[in-house]
Amino acid sequence: MKIKTLILLFSLLCFSALAQDKNFHIFLCLGQSNMEGNARFEAEDTLNIDARFKVLAAVDCADTGRQKGNWYTAKPPLCRCNTGLTPADYFGRTLLTRLPQHASVGIINVSIGGCKIELFDKDNCQSYIASSPDWLKNMVKSYDDNPYARLVEMAKIAQKSGVIKGILLHRGESNTGDKEWPAKVKKVYDNLMKDLNLDPTKVPLLAGEVVNTDQNGACASMNAIIATLPQTIPNSYIVPSMGCEGVADRLHFSAAGYRELGKRYAAQLLTVWGVQ
Repeated sequence: MKIKTLILLFSLLCFSALAQDKNFHIFLCLGQSNMEGNARFEAEDTLNIDARFKVLAAVDCADTGRQKGNWYTAKPPLCRCNTGLTPADYFGRTLLTRLPQHASVGIINVSIGGCKIELFDKDNCQSYIASSPDWLKNMVKSYDDNPYARLVEMAKIAQKSGVIKGILLHRGESNTGDKEWPAKVKKVYDNLMKDLNLDPTKVPLLAGEVVNTDQNGACASMNAIIATLPQTIPNSYIVPSMGCEGVADRLHFSAAGYRELGKRYAAQLLTVWGVQ
């Protein structure tokens, strides 16, 4: 009986290993409104999307026919039903132009506009939500009031198909001036490494700057704090936003700005990987 059980367990392990595609590169995306996608996507953003670029739906969406926990071609929106274009869109598309044909890219995007990094702190999430305005409370209901837990849940599903190769972060506006922000981000990063059994030396964190001074960014001063993140998380890298077009509210990027920023995320990762 014990031998049969061991054979069964070995077979299951072998099947799991075979099911996981080492060339399916998965990236976790989190943040606030700029990662969620504030700009409306345009016709050019919905055409000629490589089928090797996938998104794992983190919520059910009747409008797009997507169901939570399933993979789909990464046609925007990549976050929730009513969100827009994000840096993740052109991150994935750009990455695929430099990877072998047998490689594919998957995105998981769990983001909430207007939130502080504290929303992704699994130890303090509920107290943060309790003290938040009603509009934020309504938004987090999409993730059963726990965006961090939803991100981990989806990431574990994704790990059955591929390998998590990095984390894309874009946020900071709501923490502008908070010098403890890098340490707070590190706590979230460390929790993800532990909860998903990841090796931090193999999973870089790419953090994008907020709307910059050249676009009269309302929170541009936060970029000085974002720049210190690699001092706290060794395997982290900053994606510059200088030259990425902003919009009139001085907080968000235009569709053109998101396209450029996404390409820069990809370029930074390729540099980390040593891909010329």
